[in-house]
Amino acid sequence: MVAHARPRPRQHIRVLAAAAAAAMLLLSSALFTTARFPLAVSARLPNPTTTTRLLLFAGLPASSPLRAFCPRAPPSPSLATCAAFSSSSSTMAAADNPLLVADFDFPPFDRVEPTHVRPGIRELLTRLEGELEELEKGVQPTWGKLVEPLERITDRLEVIWGMVDHLKAVKDSADLRAAVEEVQPDKVKFQLRLGQSKPIYEAFKAIRNSSDWDSLSDARKRIVEAQIKEAVLSGVALEDEQREKFNQIEQELEKLTQKFSENVLDATKKFEKLITDKKEIEGLPATALGLAAQTAVSKGHENATAENGPWVITLDAPSYIPVMQHAQNRELREEVYRAYLTRASSGELDNTNIISQILKLRLEKAKLLGYKNYAEVSMAQKMATVERVEELLEKLRAASWDHAVKDMEDLKIFAKDSGSPEANDLTHWDLTFWSERLRETKYDINEEELRPYFALPKVMDGLFTLAHKLFGVTVEPADGLAPVWHSDVKFYCVKDSSNSPVAYFYFDPYSRPSEKRGGAWMNVVFSRSRVLARNGLSARLPVAHMVCNQTPPVGEKPSLMTFREVETVFHEFGHALQHMLTKQDEGFVAGIRGVEWDAVELPSQFMENWCYHKNTLLSIAKHYETGETLPEEIYAKLVAAKNFRAGTFSLRQIRFASVDMELHTTYDPNGSLSIYDVDRRVAERTQVLAPLPEDRFLCSFSHIFAGGYAAGYYSYKWAEVLSADAFSAFEDAGLDNEKAIEETGRRFRDTVLALGGGKSPLEVFVSFRGREPSPEPLLRHNGLLPVAA
Repeated sequence: MVAHARPRPRQHIRVLAAAAAAAMLLLSSALFTTARFPLAVSARLPNPTTTTRLLLFAGLPASSPLRAFCPRAPPSPSLATCAAFSSSSSTMAAADNPLLVADFDFPPFDRVEPTHVRPGIRELLTRLEGELEELEKGVQPTWGKLVEPLERITDRLEVIWGMVDHLKAVKDSADLRAAVEEVQPDKVKFQLRLGQSKPIYEAFKAIRNSSDWDSLSDARKRIVEAQIKEAVLSGVALEDEQREKFNQIEQELEKLTQKFSENVLDATKKFEKLITDKKEIEGLPATALGLAAQTAVSKGHENATAENGPWVITLDAPSYIPVMQHAQNRELREEVYRAYLTRASSGELDNTNIISQILKLRLEKAKLLGYKNYAEVSMAQKMATVERVEELLEKLRAASWDHAVKDMEDLKIFAKDSGSPEANDLTHWDLTFWSERLRETKYDINEEELRPYFALPKVMDGLFTLAHKLFGVTVEPADGLAPVWHSDVKFYCVKDSSNSPVAYFYFDPYSRPSEKRGGAWMNVVFSRSRVLARNGLSARLPVAHMVCNQTPPVGEKPSLMTFREVETVFHEFGHALQHMLTKQDEGFVAGIRGVEWDAVELPSQFMENWCYHKNTLLSIAKHYETGETLPEEIYAKLVAAKNFRAGTFSLRQIRFASVDMELHTTYDPNGSLSIYDVDRRVAERTQVLAPLPEDRFLCSFSHIFAGGYAAGYYSYKWAEVLSADAFSAFEDAGLDNEKAIEETGRRFRDTVLALGGGKSPLEVFVSFRGREPSPEPLLRHNGLLPVAA
């Protein structure tokens, strides 16, 4: 997405661990940042491209105890105290338009309407254009005359556009889409103008070549080098016709990627299956029936009940996944699976031609910049190279293949032994169903029966307790302090050991298919920043938001989560922790900003490991009615089932990463082969069961066509190596040794979580682990080591 989902001007974070095989793509997430325009994406993310989404940042008023957020002091006491976006000529407009009001502690999400977008964004861009001209006229190769004013300009745009972009992701509407579409070209034009500023570019080069270079901190050196690289990748070196063509490509990519995302959302919403005969949904657990009835009520079936229906099935994850796992009706599974697999691949919502155009434009862009293919452009801002990615993916593929073959054999034998008539003809819509039956039998564990032990409030309490133990921070509810965009949204304050606030975050947990993108992601609202501090405080505090799409409360019951949903929350909180616990005060490299894309999943995937830690899991697994702790024998079964079908899940991720790389390296979008030909060729070596001929999953592959993961989906596996090795440090210390865990946790905070983009990811890892990363812990954790050996 990170990033997400992830969730970067790309978007963030995002992001999940191993989800049910049939829903892995839907549930995975994202993160993405670039040097000059840090953006957050999610996997089901908001929009894409180097000029796409911007992180939300905002300033605070002097009257607030949160003044640390204020971007700068007011120019005049007659104006609102924060005055981050005020100008004497537009005080009245600012008062009427929440996108131009400077006096807020946190973004006024509750006040922004689609009608505010056009005038608000246009006025903002006019002001910023004037400030950019002033910067260029007086620019000097010094921190105070270059980097600090540049950070203020980018921060203001990030605040306002980020606010709009976030609302589009969580509160979508036709009016908001139309408004964004109208002003988006102006926003991209300004970003290109800023990214291609030669006075700014030359000033950064002058710093790099100055006699003072060696005296700069590592963080400042990273900022300068990243800004120079980002400028080159933004086309600063291009002239005349080439620059005009580059800018046309960026504008078109912005439109196409946004349209791709909208088509996926609309196609997902479009499918609704009304069921009136309960026999058709036999096998669905009570939670799924309750949600299906609740959905039916929202569609006008006022008397729908979980017991008697009618029921409405959708392609939203909390509805789709239970059908694939539990519906005994094979025809229903087939219908829902085919609908999911072919989303956005036909009619007015068909993304096929959009994908083709995106790939052509990315290739053309790469060649304008002097690269052979778009993957090389992508790798210019990552840890890896194309060759090292291919090497890693092949190593993991080889380690996974035999295990995946055995997974399929075991499934066929089990289905046959169960007397299933489909045992000799198992296909895609059968795999998740029979996998769940095999898991229940082999480990005597039923995920639906675990739901009552994972009520959302208790899970969050346990997650915050873990954060306190590992990192020494306290998380407290702060509802009412900040405006929110929906009544479901919660707001929290993070405090250090002295009880002082160090960060804040929003949490939007539940699925809302009619207006909210699917998936899960973390995104930035404010970054920590010395430049934007005021009133004696050393830095503006960071703020994040976490967005999930888990099962909502049904009736009087709280949200009862699947174990996968628990892992997802831990994952996104890992992203948020890296953003919130940073000690880096240089805004361009604080938190997740400036972190190479293929390293941002380290903290998120690291946190997932704690879901299997005995003390942690038993602290959150309390029955929502009785308070009973999850029996230890069930915990043991969960651990035993951890690597169930690990080879299959690994190959699925490798397929996604491999097809992404091929489409952005060797594939010729102007040639005779189709994108589906490429996918089928990749599947031959990454899927034990060949895809259906009509498989069109690429048409909903938002990670690479509407997010920040183009030629970057491998990042999940790359960062998984880092995260598994990082967690192995806690294993080495002794997971039952509380003092050792606490000491190792503090070291993790002081390196991985604290240093942000101020050092290279490899340096950060070595600072924590004492050596370079090894893939051995990942293979061991996944039960794949014997084959690898």
